[in-house]
Amino acid sequence: MSRTPPVRRRRLGLPRRVFSQVLLMQLAIAAGVAVLATGLFLAPLSHQLDDQAMRRALAIAQTTSQEPQIARDLQHTAPTVGGPVQKEAERIRKATGAEYIVVMDRRGVRWSHTNPRQIGRPVSTDPTQALAGQEVMQIDNGTLGRSARGKVPLYDADRRIIGAVSVGIAYNSVRAKLVDAIPGLLAYAGGALAVGALAAWLISRRVQRQTRDLAFSDIAALLAEREAMLHGIREGVVALDRTGRIRLLNDEARRLLGIGDEAVGRSLDEALGEGRTADVLAGRVTGTDLLTVRGQRVLVANRMPTGDGGAVATLRDRTELEQLGRELDSTRGLIDALRAQDHEHANRMHTLLGLLELEMYDDAVEFVGEVVGDHRATAEQVTEKIQDPLLAALLVGKATVAAERGVALWVSDRTRLPDRLVDPRGLVTVVGNLVDNALDAVAGTPHARVEVELRTQGRTAVLRVRDTGPGIPAEQRDLIFTEGWSTKKPPAHGKRGIGLSLVRRFAERQGGRVTVDEARGGGAEFTVVLPEALTEPHPKPALTAAFEPATEEKAR
Repeated sequence: MSRTPPVRRRRLGLPRRVFSQVLLMQLAIAAGVAVLATGLFLAPLSHQLDDQAMRRALAIAQTTSQEPQIARDLQHTAPTVGGPVQKEAERIRKATGAEYIVVMDRRGVRWSHTNPRQIGRPVSTDPTQALAGQEVMQIDNGTLGRSARGKVPLYDADRRIIGAVSVGIAYNSVRAKLVDAIPGLLAYAGGALAVGALAAWLISRRVQRQTRDLAFSDIAALLAEREAMLHGIREGVVALDRTGRIRLLNDEARRLLGIGDEAVGRSLDEALGEGRTADVLAGRVTGTDLLTVRGQRVLVANRMPTGDGGAVATLRDRTELEQLGRELDSTRGLIDALRAQDHEHANRMHTLLGLLELEMYDDAVEFVGEVVGDHRATAEQVTEKIQDPLLAALLVGKATVAAERGVALWVSDRTRLPDRLVDPRGLVTVVGNLVDNALDAVAGTPHARVEVELRTQGRTAVLRVRDTGPGIPAEQRDLIFTEGWSTKKPPAHGKRGIGLSLVRRFAERQGGRVTVDEARGGGAEFTVVLPEALTEPHPKPALTAAFEPATEEKAR
C-alpha cells in the first residue's frame, strides 16, 4: 500500500522577490502615514470646534449685554413669560441660532429662558464669576443638556453689575460638525493613499527592472559570489562608472597597477597618470588583447562596456610569458648558431684532417691556433672593456649569434664599464633588447655591422647601439617606443612591440632617457642615458712608505 506524500503547507510570511517586498513595505508606509495624518488632524479638530463654539457663545452674550433696554427692563419689570426681557432674549436667540439666552439678576434668578417654565427660577450652574465681573467660556451640563457656554456680566447705565447674561450653543451641533468633517477628511486621506500606492507601484516596478526581479536572498548570494570571484581570480578587474572614474578594484588589479584603495573614485589619469595604460583602460585605444607596460610588468588588457554607460576592464600579467618568449627566441637563435657552428666545425675538422694527411703539420698547428685564438680574442676584448660579468657574458653570446647570422658585432674601443652597476640585470635587459633589434634590422644585408658602446661619466652610464640597417623614419621615432607597436611579424608564442617599451620604462624609472637618431653612414643609433647607474667607487687602502720596505724585506 503506497503512502500518500504529506502535503506541504505554505508558510505565511514576506514575499521573496524584491518587487513584492518593496511594494508591500511602501504600501504599509503610505497607509500608516495616511492614518497618522488623519489622526493628527482629527485630534485638534474637536478642540478647535469646541473653542469656536464657546467663543461664539461668548460673543452673543457680549452683544446681548450691550443692549441698554435689557438692563432697564431687568431693573423695572418682573421676571414673567411675556415680559420684555424674555421677548428681547428670544429675538436675539432666534437671530443668532443659539440654544438658549438666559438673563439673570444678581440673585441668579432667570428672567429669560428657552423653556418659559424656567423663568423666575434660579440658574442650574454657578453664576458667581460672571456676577463678579468676569467673562466665562466653558462646556457644561445644564437643564437643556451639554452645551458650549459664554457668560458675561450685565451693567446698568452707571456701570454697576445688576446681573449676567448666559448664552449656550448646543454641543450636539459641535459634534455634528466634527462628524460631518470626517467623511471629507477620509476622502482626502483615501486619495492621498491611492496616490501613494500608485507611486509605490511605479517605484517598485523600477526596482523590479533594475534588480531583474530577484529575491533579496538571491542578491545577497550574488554579492557574496562576486566578492569571492573578484578576490579569487588571478586577473585584474577594474570597474569604471559612466564618467570614467574607478568604481571597483580587485586585489590582482591593485597588485598589477601598483595602486591602492585611494584610487577608487578618481579618474584613470589621476590614479595611473597619463600614458598608454590609462588610455587602454579608458577606451581611448580600442581593440582586444591590448598590450601595455606598467612599471616592470607587461599587461594584456581587454575592455567591455556595461549597460549603465560604464565599463569593466580585465588585466592579465604577461611579464613571465614575455620573458619566456624572449628566452625561447634566444634559445632558437642559439640552436641555429650551434647548428651553424656544428657545420663550420665539421668543415674545420675536414680541413685539419686534410692538412694532417698531406703531412703539413706546421700548417695544421697554425690553423688550429688561428681558430682558437679568434674566439679567445673576442672574449678577452669584451671582458677587458666591460668588467660586469653578466653584461660581458651577454655580449660574448650575442657576438657568437651575430657571427652565425652574418653580422659583425663590435664593442667600441671607447667602451669602459667598471663592475659597479646598481642594477646589472636591468642593463642586461636594455642591452639585450637593443642588440636583438639591431641584429634583426641588419640581418641579410651586405656588410652588416652592429656596434655597442658603453661609457661612464661619473655615476652616469651612457649606452649607444648603432647598426648599418635601413634606419628608422623620422615620423616613426616616437611610435617605436609605444607598447604593441612593431613592424615585425609577431612570433608564434605572442606579440611584438614590447622590447623598446621596456627599455624606455627602465630608463625613465632610473631618471634617464632613451632617444633614436640616424647613425653615421646610415642606419639607426639608439642612445640610453642612465643617471646614477653606478655606485660610488670604493677607496683603495693607501700603503705607507714605511710599510712597503718592510714588506719587501720580509719577502726577501
